Amino acid sequence: MYENGGNTTHRMLDGHPGLFVYPFESQVGTGAGNDFLTSYVPIRYRWPEFPSDVTPQQAYEMFWDEELKTLLRVPGRSKFKDCGLQMDEKERIAAFVKACAGKPANRATFVTAYFQSTFETWKNVRRTGKEQYYVGYNPVQVFDTDKILADFPDGHVIHVARNPYSGFADTSKRPFPLGIKRYAWTWNLCQHMALTYQEKYPDRFHLVRFEDLVADPAATMEKLLKRLGLAMPPECLHPSFNGVKLEQVYPWGTIRIPTPEANLATANELSAAQKREMKTETVVMQRLLGYDKFL
Repeated sequence: MYENGGNTTHRMLDGHPGLFVYPFESQVGTGAGNDFLTSYVPIRYRWPEFPSDVTPQQAYEMFWDEELKTLLRVPGRSKFKDCGLQMDEKERIAAFVKACAGKPANRATFVTAYFQSTFETWKNVRRTGKEQYYVGYNPVQVFDTDKILADFPDGHVIHVARNPYSGFADTSKRPFPLGIKRYAWTWNLCQHMALTYQEKYPDRFHLVRFEDLVADPAATMEKLLKRLGLAMPPECLHPSFNGVKLEQVYPWGTIRIPTPEANLATANELSAAQKREMKTETVVMQRLLGYDKFL
């Protein structure tokens, strides 16, 4: 869900020696699919679909991937222009095409090639030599959990929930924010689906509350990593990019300082009327996630 701490969690996983963590939002949506959620959330945050006759070169271009492609194509316009990432997109495309050679033209092949080609051509990525898994991130990716886990039988989905007051207050800082009712009902649906998938895939779907993450990073990350079958290194106690500790998460997300105090202060940026409306619209899911006493 938007501004729910997914970027913070993604950045905290960045330092893990066993993971290739995508540098930005992975934005794997392609716009080729059409279902009952098409008008509900942005195309870039959906699981990709491809025409049956697509070529690898076409598949690469279909991935939305706005944040990385913008940095590679028009770096001066990217909010990540100072992040230091070094990559040649022509080399990335060539690596993508090579990774698809001799394999079925399907989602699993193209998504694997998408991540593989990124890390093969990221010239200054900090490697440990122990990396085993790829980690992407998108808000509202929970909607496509069934497809993700079907395409990758050994894969996992991590869903991060945050109280809707702070989430709405942060998303309201964007140039084109959702209205309060639209935000509330998108938040409701995300959490409903997350709780459902937690029951449906108990060993592969993991729900993390942002409030738990900032209150006790060590315990929360250790519990999550244990469920993923991974050790807990000290590098996962703070957000980082390419292994370098971040003093603030922004511009990877609207959340700047991930602390309980900042989280509560953000919620209190809402007016009394906004808080009442948010409570009215989300009270059922708040109770199920333990947020009914947050404010």
